[in-house]
Amino acid sequence: MSSEKRVERPFFIAEVSSNHQGDLERCLQFIDTAAEIGCDAVKFQLFKIDQLFSPEVLAASEQHRQRRQWELPLAFLPALAERCQQRQLQFACTPFYLAAVEALQPYVDFYKIASYELLWDELLLACAKTGKPLILSTGMATRDEVQHAVDLLKTHTQKLTLLHCISGYPAPVDQCNLAAIQTLRDSCDCPVGWSDHSVSPLVLQRAVHRWGAEVVEFHLDLDAQGDEYAAGHCWLPEQVAPLIRDIHAAFEADGSGVKAPTAVELPDRDWRADPEDGLRPLRHIRHRV
Repeated sequence: MSSEKRVERPFFIAEVSSNHQGDLERCLQFIDTAAEIGCDAVKFQLFKIDQLFSPEVLAASEQHRQRRQWELPLAFLPALAERCQQRQLQFACTPFYLAAVEALQPYVDFYKIASYELLWDELLLACAKTGKPLILSTGMATRDEVQHAVDLLKTHTQKLTLLHCISGYPAPVDQCNLAAIQTLRDSCDCPVGWSDHSVSPLVLQRAVHRWGAEVVEFHLDLDAQGDEYAAGHCWLPEQVAPLIRDIHAAFEADGSGVKAPTAVELPDRDWRADPEDGLRPLRHIRHRV
Protein backbone atom coordinates (compact mmCIF):
# COMPACT_ATOMS: atom_id res chain seq x y z
CA MET A 1 0.00 0.00 0.00
CA SER A 2 1.44 3.38 -0.98
CA SER A 3 2.02 6.00 1.69
CA GLU A 4 -0.05 9.18 1.48
CA LYS A 5 1.29 12.68 1.84
CA ARG A 6 0.52 14.19 5.23
CA VAL A 7 -1.66 17.28 4.85
CA GLU A 8 -1.26 20.33 7.04
CA ARG A 9 -4.35 22.18 8.20
CA PRO A 10 -5.67 24.54 5.52
CA PHE A 11 -5.00 28.24 5.19
CA PHE A 12 -8.36 30.05 5.49
CA ILE A 13 -9.03 33.24 3.53
CA ALA A 14 -12.09 35.39 4.21
CA GLU A 15 -13.16 37.09 0.98
CA VAL A 16 -14.88 40.43 1.66
CA SER A 17 -15.66 40.97 -2.02
CA SER A 18 -18.14 43.86 -2.39
CA ASN A 19 -19.83 43.49 0.99
CA HIS A 20 -17.86 46.41 2.50
CA GLN A 21 -20.32 49.10 1.28
CA GLY A 22 -17.49 51.59 0.80
CA ASP A 23 -17.30 52.10 4.56
CA LEU A 24 -13.84 52.01 6.17
CA GLU A 25 -15.16 51.08 9.59
CA ARG A 26 -17.10 48.19 8.09
CA CYS A 27 -13.92 47.06 6.26
CA LEU A 28 -12.03 47.06 9.55
CA GLN A 29 -14.84 45.10 11.17
CA PHE A 30 -14.46 42.46 8.47
CA ILE A 31 -10.77 42.13 9.37
CA ASP A 32 -11.52 41.87 13.10
CA THR A 33 -14.22 39.26 12.45
CA ALA A 34 -11.96 37.22 10.18
CA ALA A 35 -9.37 37.09 12.94
CA GLU A 36 -11.94 36.12 15.56
CA ILE A 37 -13.37 33.21 13.55
CA GLY A 38 -9.95 31.67 12.91
CA CYS A 39 -8.93 32.88 9.45
CA ASP A 40 -5.34 33.29 8.31
CA ALA A 41 -5.95 36.04 5.76
CA VAL A 42 -8.57 38.48 4.58
CA LYS A 43 -9.00 39.52 0.96
CA PHE A 44 -10.55 42.53 -0.73
CA GLN A 45 -11.03 43.42 -4.40
CA LEU A 46 -9.67 46.48 -6.18
CA PHE A 47 -11.50 47.44 -9.33
CA LYS A 48 -12.82 50.46 -11.20
CA ILE A 49 -16.05 49.84 -13.09
CA ASP A 50 -14.81 51.81 -16.10
CA GLN A 51 -11.84 49.42 -16.34
CA LEU A 52 -13.80 46.28 -15.51
CA PHE A 53 -16.61 46.34 -18.12
CA SER A 54 -16.57 47.45 -21.71
CA PRO A 55 -18.18 50.79 -22.67
CA GLU A 56 -20.91 48.90 -24.53
CA VAL A 57 -21.93 46.99 -21.39
CA LEU A 58 -21.92 50.10 -19.20
CA ALA A 59 -23.95 52.06 -21.75
CA ALA A 60 -26.56 49.33 -21.96
CA SER A 61 -26.76 48.12 -18.36
CA GLU A 62 -27.80 50.25 -15.41
CA GLN A 63 -27.20 47.25 -13.19
CA HIS A 64 -23.52 47.21 -14.12
CA ARG A 65 -23.20 51.00 -13.78
CA GLN A 66 -24.57 50.76 -10.24
CA ARG A 67 -21.65 48.56 -9.26
CA ARG A 68 -19.58 51.72 -9.10
CA GLN A 69 -20.67 51.92 -5.47
CA TRP A 70 -18.92 48.59 -4.87
CA GLU A 71 -15.48 50.05 -5.60
CA LEU A 72 -12.94 49.92 -2.78
CA PRO A 73 -11.35 53.36 -2.29
CA LEU A 74 -7.59 53.31 -2.79
CA ALA A 75 -7.25 55.51 0.27
CA PHE A 76 -8.39 52.58 2.46
CA LEU A 77 -5.38 50.39 1.64
CA PRO A 78 -2.92 51.64 4.31
CA ALA A 79 -5.50 51.28 7.09
CA LEU A 80 -6.56 47.82 5.95
CA ALA A 81 -2.98 46.58 5.77
CA GLU A 82 -2.22 48.04 9.20
CA ARG A 83 -5.28 46.43 10.83
CA CYS A 84 -4.40 43.06 9.28
CA GLN A 85 -0.92 43.32 10.72
CA GLN A 86 -2.34 44.18 14.13
CA ARG A 87 -4.66 41.18 14.00
CA GLN A 88 -1.88 38.86 12.69
CA LEU A 89 -3.68 38.24 9.42
CA GLN A 90 -2.23 38.30 5.95
CA PHE A 91 -3.70 41.04 3.76
CA ALA A 92 -4.56 40.16 0.17
CA CYS A 93 -6.39 41.84 -2.65
CA THR A 94 -7.48 41.00 -6.18
CA PRO A 95 -6.38 43.52 -8.83
CA PHE A 96 -8.81 43.89 -11.72
CA TYR A 97 -6.87 46.47 -13.74
CA LEU A 98 -3.18 46.79 -14.45
CA ALA A 99 -2.48 49.89 -12.38
CA ALA A 100 -4.06 48.15 -9.40
CA VAL A 101 -1.13 45.70 -9.27
CA GLU A 102 1.32 48.52 -8.61
CA ALA A 103 -1.06 50.30 -6.21
CA LEU A 104 -1.37 47.16 -4.10
CA GLN A 105 2.27 46.15 -4.06
CA PRO A 106 3.33 48.13 -0.94
CA TYR A 107 0.47 46.68 1.10
CA VAL A 108 -0.47 43.10 0.18
CA ASP A 109 1.15 39.90 1.42
CA PHE A 110 -0.07 38.11 -1.69
CA TYR A 111 -2.12 38.74 -4.81
CA LYS A 112 -5.26 36.79 -5.62
CA ILE A 113 -6.11 36.58 -9.33
CA ALA A 114 -9.79 36.03 -10.02
CA SER A 115 -11.22 33.34 -12.27
CA TYR A 116 -12.62 35.96 -14.63
CA GLU A 117 -9.10 37.33 -15.25
CA LEU A 118 -7.44 33.94 -15.86
CA LEU A 119 -7.19 34.54 -19.63
CA TRP A 120 -5.56 37.97 -19.30
CA ASP A 121 -1.85 37.22 -19.70
CA GLU A 122 -0.77 40.83 -19.18
CA LEU A 123 -2.37 40.99 -15.74
CA LEU A 124 -0.99 37.59 -14.76
CA LEU A 125 2.53 38.66 -15.71
CA ALA A 126 2.22 41.99 -13.90
CA CYS A 127 1.34 40.14 -10.68
CA ALA A 128 4.07 37.52 -11.13
CA LYS A 129 6.77 40.11 -11.72
CA THR A 130 6.16 41.68 -8.29
CA GLY A 131 7.78 38.65 -6.67
CA LYS A 132 4.91 38.29 -4.21
CA PRO A 133 3.06 34.97 -3.73
CA LEU A 134 0.10 34.45 -6.07
CA ILE A 135 -3.17 32.58 -5.72
CA LEU A 136 -5.08 31.93 -8.93
CA SER A 137 -8.73 30.85 -9.03
CA THR A 138 -9.70 28.55 -11.88
CA GLY A 139 -13.49 28.82 -12.14
CA MET A 140 -14.94 28.23 -15.64
CA ALA A 141 -11.52 27.25 -17.00
CA THR A 142 -10.53 24.17 -18.95
CA ARG A 143 -7.45 22.20 -17.99
CA ASP A 144 -5.57 23.65 -20.99
CA GLU A 145 -6.48 27.21 -20.01
CA VAL A 146 -5.24 26.60 -16.47
CA GLN A 147 -2.04 25.01 -17.75
CA HIS A 148 -1.34 28.00 -19.99
CA ALA A 149 -1.76 30.40 -17.05
CA VAL A 150 0.42 28.25 -14.79
CA ASP A 151 3.18 27.93 -17.40
CA LEU A 152 3.12 31.70 -17.93
CA LEU A 153 3.24 32.51 -14.22
CA LYS A 154 6.01 30.01 -13.54
CA THR A 155 8.29 31.85 -15.95
CA HIS A 156 8.50 34.54 -13.25
CA THR A 157 7.53 32.91 -9.94
CA GLN A 158 7.27 29.59 -8.14
CA LYS A 159 5.14 31.11 -5.38
CA LEU A 160 1.89 29.94 -6.93
CA THR A 161 -1.21 28.29 -5.47
CA LEU A 162 -4.26 27.30 -7.50
CA LEU A 163 -7.83 27.27 -6.26
CA HIS A 164 -10.35 24.94 -7.82
CA CYS A 165 -13.50 27.02 -8.07
CA ILE A 166 -17.02 26.78 -9.46
CA SER A 167 -18.10 30.23 -10.59
CA GLY A 168 -21.75 29.79 -9.79
CA TYR A 169 -23.33 32.07 -7.22
CA PRO A 170 -24.20 29.91 -5.37
CA ALA A 171 -22.53 26.73 -6.66
CA PRO A 172 -24.73 23.60 -6.43
CA VAL A 173 -23.15 20.87 -4.32
CA ASP A 174 -23.50 18.29 -7.10
CA GLN A 175 -21.50 20.53 -9.47
CA CYS A 176 -18.56 21.27 -7.13
CA ASN A 177 -16.42 18.54 -8.74
CA LEU A 178 -13.98 18.47 -5.83
CA ALA A 179 -11.98 15.66 -7.45
CA ALA A 180 -10.59 18.34 -9.78
CA ILE A 181 -8.44 19.49 -6.84
CA GLN A 182 -6.29 16.42 -7.32
CA THR A 183 -6.37 16.77 -11.11
CA LEU A 184 -4.91 20.28 -10.83
CA ARG A 185 -2.36 19.15 -8.25
CA ASP A 186 -1.13 16.34 -10.48
CA SER A 187 -1.00 18.34 -13.71
CA CYS A 188 0.28 21.69 -12.46
CA ASP A 189 2.68 20.62 -9.68
CA CYS A 190 1.73 23.29 -7.17
CA PRO A 191 -0.43 23.59 -4.05
CA VAL A 192 -4.18 23.50 -4.72
CA GLY A 193 -7.12 24.62 -2.62
CA TRP A 194 -10.83 25.34 -2.86
CA SER A 195 -12.59 28.66 -3.41
CA ASP A 196 -16.09 28.15 -2.08
CA HIS A 197 -19.39 29.42 -3.46
CA SER A 198 -21.49 26.53 -2.14
CA VAL A 199 -21.99 27.68 1.48
CA SER A 200 -22.09 23.97 2.34
CA PRO A 201 -20.24 22.67 5.42
CA LEU A 202 -20.10 19.24 3.82
CA VAL A 203 -18.34 20.61 0.75
CA LEU A 204 -15.69 22.39 2.83
CA GLN A 205 -15.12 19.31 4.99
CA ARG A 206 -14.82 17.09 1.92
CA ALA A 207 -12.47 19.52 0.15
CA VAL A 208 -10.12 19.48 3.13
CA HIS A 209 -10.34 15.96 4.52
CA ARG A 210 -10.73 13.97 1.29
CA TRP A 211 -9.03 16.10 -1.33
CA GLY A 212 -6.40 17.81 0.80
CA ALA A 213 -7.29 21.42 -0.01
CA GLU A 214 -4.33 23.43 1.22
CA VAL A 215 -6.17 26.76 1.02
CA VAL A 216 -9.87 27.43 1.61
CA GLU A 217 -11.31 30.74 0.47
CA PHE A 218 -14.89 31.69 1.25
CA HIS A 219 -17.05 34.80 0.86
CA LEU A 220 -17.90 36.41 4.19
CA ASP A 221 -20.62 38.84 5.16
CA LEU A 222 -21.07 40.33 8.62
CA ASP A 223 -24.81 40.72 8.96
CA ALA A 224 -26.68 39.66 5.78
CA GLN A 225 -26.61 43.33 4.71
CA GLY A 226 -23.69 43.15 2.27
CA ASP A 227 -24.40 43.87 -1.39
CA GLU A 228 -23.57 40.30 -2.45
CA TYR A 229 -25.26 38.40 0.37
CA ALA A 230 -28.64 38.03 -1.35
CA ALA A 231 -27.04 36.06 -4.21
CA GLY A 232 -26.58 33.16 -1.79
CA HIS A 233 -22.83 32.46 -1.88
CA CYS A 234 -21.70 34.27 1.29
CA TRP A 235 -21.19 32.80 4.74
CA LEU A 236 -22.12 34.60 7.96
CA PRO A 237 -19.64 34.51 10.87
CA GLU A 238 -21.86 32.31 13.02
CA GLN A 239 -22.12 29.78 10.18
CA VAL A 240 -18.46 29.46 9.31
CA ALA A 241 -16.76 29.96 12.70
CA PRO A 242 -17.70 26.52 14.12
CA LEU A 243 -16.75 24.89 10.83
CA ILE A 244 -13.26 26.43 10.86
CA ARG A 245 -12.91 25.44 14.51
CA ASP A 246 -13.94 21.83 13.78
CA ILE A 247 -11.61 21.53 10.78
CA HIS A 248 -8.71 22.84 12.84
CA ALA A 249 -9.58 20.46 15.69
CA ALA A 250 -9.75 17.46 13.36
CA PHE A 251 -6.11 17.96 12.37
CA GLU A 252 -5.08 17.60 16.02
CA ALA A 253 -6.01 13.91 15.71
CA ASP A 254 -3.28 13.26 13.11
CA GLY A 255 -0.40 13.16 15.58
CA SER A 256 3.21 12.41 14.63
CA GLY A 257 2.60 9.21 12.71
CA VAL A 258 5.07 7.31 14.93
CA LYS A 259 3.53 4.02 16.09
CA ALA A 260 4.27 4.02 19.80
CA PRO A 261 2.19 4.10 23.01
CA THR A 262 0.71 7.51 23.73
CA ALA A 263 0.49 9.09 27.17
CA VAL A 264 -3.11 8.01 27.68
CA GLU A 265 -2.17 4.37 26.96
CA LEU A 266 0.78 4.05 29.36
CA PRO A 267 -1.19 3.06 32.49
CA ASP A 268 -2.77 0.10 30.64
CA ARG A 269 0.36 -1.33 29.06
CA ASP A 270 1.04 -3.60 32.04
CA TRP A 271 -2.54 -4.83 31.99
CA ARG A 272 -2.14 -6.63 28.69
CA ALA A 273 -2.27 -10.43 28.50
CA ASP A 274 1.01 -12.01 29.60
CA PRO A 275 2.60 -13.98 26.73
CA GLU A 276 3.31 -16.98 29.01
CA ASP A 277 -0.20 -17.76 30.29
CA GLY A 278 -2.49 -15.36 28.40
CA LEU A 279 -3.82 -13.86 31.62
CA ARG A 280 -3.93 -10.22 32.61
CA PRO A 281 -1.98 -8.28 33.86
CA LEU A 282 1.63 -8.99 33.00
CA ARG A 283 3.23 -11.33 35.52
CA HIS A 284 5.70 -8.77 36.86
CA ILE A 285 2.96 -6.60 38.41
CA ARG A 286 0.55 -9.25 39.68
CA HIS A 287 1.97 -9.19 43.18
CA ARG A 288 1.31 -5.44 43.36
CA VAL A 289 -2.38 -5.56 42.42
